[in-house]
Amino acid sequence: MRKIPNHGTLRMTKVAYPLGLCVGLFIYVAYIKWHRASAAQAFFTIAGAASGARWTQQAFSSPGSATRSHEVFYGIMFDAGSTGTRIHVFQFARPPGETPTLTHETFKALKPGLSAYADDVEKSAQGIQELLNVAKQHIPYDFWKATPLVLKATAGLRLLPGEKAQKLLLKVKEVFKASPFLVGDDCVSIMNGTDEGVSAWITVNFLTGSLKTPGSSSVGMLDLGGGSTQITFLPRVEGTLQASPPGHMTALQMFNRTYKLYSYSYLGLGLMSARLAILGGVEGKPAENDKELVSPCLSPRFRGQWEHAEVTYRISGQKAVGLYELCASRVSEILRNKVHRTEEAQHVDFYAFSYYYDLAASFGLIDAEKGGSLVVGDFETAAKYVCRTLETQPPSSPFACMDLTYISLLLQEFGFPKDKVLKLARKIDNVETSWALGAIFHYIDSLKREKIPAL
Repeated sequence: MRKIPNHGTLRMTKVAYPLGLCVGLFIYVAYIKWHRASAAQAFFTIAGAASGARWTQQAFSSPGSATRSHEVFYGIMFDAGSTGTRIHVFQFARPPGETPTLTHETFKALKPGLSAYADDVEKSAQGIQELLNVAKQHIPYDFWKATPLVLKATAGLRLLPGEKAQKLLLKVKEVFKASPFLVGDDCVSIMNGTDEGVSAWITVNFLTGSLKTPGSSSVGMLDLGGGSTQITFLPRVEGTLQASPPGHMTALQMFNRTYKLYSYSYLGLGLMSARLAILGGVEGKPAENDKELVSPCLSPRFRGQWEHAEVTYRISGQKAVGLYELCASRVSEILRNKVHRTEEAQHVDFYAFSYYYDLAASFGLIDAEKGGSLVVGDFETAAKYVCRTLETQPPSSPFACMDLTYISLLLQEFGFPKDKVLKLARKIDNVETSWALGAIFHYIDSLKREKIPAL
């Protein structure tokens, strides 16, 4: 049956078709319907609210499983640290009704850090643009407008005078606004230390799977950067909550759950800032009258220059017997009454990152590529060996004795006994263990809770 025109009116007329043509038409129509249905299932968008965000569903194939419809989305996080600026481009996929998984990460770093451009903010734009081009290369064009773009600055900018830091952030925001990505009013900011610790905690617990299963045991996080150091874990003992000083507890909402975390960031106790304090220098200021800074933590025969936060210092060791004991005494002075000790920390499994990892790898305490586990006392053993070696041999690294001694005593100040096992990792499941993943994931989760159904 078909409709045919007849002087402006329609009438139904029976028409005979060859059997072969009918079969062919049936197969063709069936194919078209199947193809359209598959396309609709494989790719559709949910319009966001006023921001114009889109969250796109695509067919995604997991290894060893049948192809299913997964929600795919991206996030871009800039980590503006004290020693460099790094971009992380993350691709996520969410199976229907499940927690999202990270399916790919692209990472690139540039030196120096943003703070190096404090007196010439225009020069900072070139590096930011170079890193944005990396994001364009690794995110499909159709996803650009839906992909959140965020920069979080850490201790490097925290230590700058407020006016200089704000000028740098305004320049970055200007570059971001000109990009094709999803940029909010809060896209550029200085991350406070607590957020840095919490974001790193999200990262490690996301990668280890602890966030996927309510009630599962979470792990703690230790991060040692250049300007600050963080400790974060989820307390299980009521006494920890009650005994914690003001500012050491924070609430986090993720996956429609609320976590009450013990988290604190110690500004000025990062490894580079600690070096300066141990040497007797003052953050951001040259030594008075270009005075040479002398320390028992350096080799007695060492004399040279060291640059920190754009200031160059003349430094040297001192002739003495018992370098480790003298160095440990000096480090203890720097740490005295600056770190809160919590008893529960010794009973929580902890991962340690950044300079903890780098120092352990440099001195053979863990595999440089794969990471590994050690006990807190291993840092002290290494420190004693290296410091005593300096008394008779030239050092491979002038700061080796100082850095190892500092890490050893810092961990003990946190309340970790010498036999406490720590896991040191640069990557988990081939993903960088920095705070960046947790920060962008939390940011996206916040957008979804505010604008469209939560993850």
